[in-house]
Amino acid sequence: MNISRYMTEDAVKLEMETVIDPPEEGQSIERWREQAKSLILLELVDLLNETHRVGNRNKLLIDFVNREKKASTAIGHGIAFPHIRSMQATEFMIAFARSHTGYDYGAPDSAPVRLFFIMAAPPYEDNLYLKVFKALAEMLQYESFREELLSVTSPGEVLRAIRAME
Repeated sequence: MNISRYMTEDAVKLEMETVIDPPEEGQSIERWREQAKSLILLELVDLLNETHRVGNRNKLLIDFVNREKKASTAIGHGIAFPHIRSMQATEFMIAFARSHTGYDYGAPDSAPVRLFFIMAAPPYEDNLYLKVFKALAEMLQYESFREELLSVTSPGEVLRAIRAME
C-alpha cells in the first residue's frame, strides 16, 4: 500500500503547538480530556485543511470530535490515529503531526500520545480508507518505525520513513 502517495510535506507538522492547561479545580478529568482532545483535533484538522481537500473545516472538526467521543483513537505506544469518513472530505486525505512532550489522549496504556496520524475520507471511499488504515496500523507496530518518526528533522524524512516501510 503506497501511503506516502496520499501525503504531502504540507500535511506534516513536526511539533504541535496546542497548549493544554491543567484541569480547573472541580473539573472532571473526563471533561478536561474531552476539551483537550478538541483543541488537539483543531490543530490536526487545520493540518488536513492545508491539503485543500476539506469542504467545511468547522464541520469536519465537529465530525472528528463526535467520532472521538464514541471511542478514543489513541492506540497505545504513544500513537493516536483519528480517522473518519465524512462528507466534508472532498477526497481521501492523511496528515501526520508530532509532539515531543506528548498529550494525554486517553490511550489504553495511559502513555502520552506523541505521534498523530489523522485521516479523513468521503463516505464512498471505504476500500481505500480501510486499506490505508490497515497498512499504517501494521507499520506502527514496529518500534523502530515509531522511533524514526520521533527523530526525523524534516517533513521529507517523514515521507521517506513511510516509503521505506511500504
